[in-house]
Amino acid sequence: MSSYHERSSSWTFLTHHARVLLEIARDPEVRLRDIATSIGITERAVQGIVTDLHEAGYLARERVGRRNRYSLNLDQSFRYPTEAKLPVRLLIEMFTQHDLSQDQSLESH
Repeated sequence: MSSYHERSSSWTFLTHHARVLLEIARDPEVRLRDIATSIGITERAVQGIVTDLHEAGYLARERVGRRNRYSLNLDQSFRYPTEAKLPVRLLIEMFTQHDLSQDQSLESH
C-alpha cells in the first residue's frame, strides 16, 4: 500500500485550465509551448484548454505577426455553481499579486 504522501502528491487545488489562464495573465504573449513546459502538460492539451477558455469567454486572441496576443475577460464568472457569482479576476489577482510580492522580495535582497 502506498503512503499518504505518495497518494496526496498527485492532485492540486488548481486545474490545468486555471493554470493556463494564470500563465496567460502573467504574459499575454506567451507561447503555448512555453505554457505546456511551465505546467507540465502537452502543447496539444494547452491548445485544447485555450480553445475551451476562448469559447467560454474567458479570453480573446489577437494575431500579431506570427504569434497570438491574449486578453482576458476578468469579469467572466467562474463556471461552478457555488462560485458562479464571483469573477475570475479574484483568482488572477490572488496569484499575480503573489508573483509581484515574490519579485519585490527578490529585489530587496
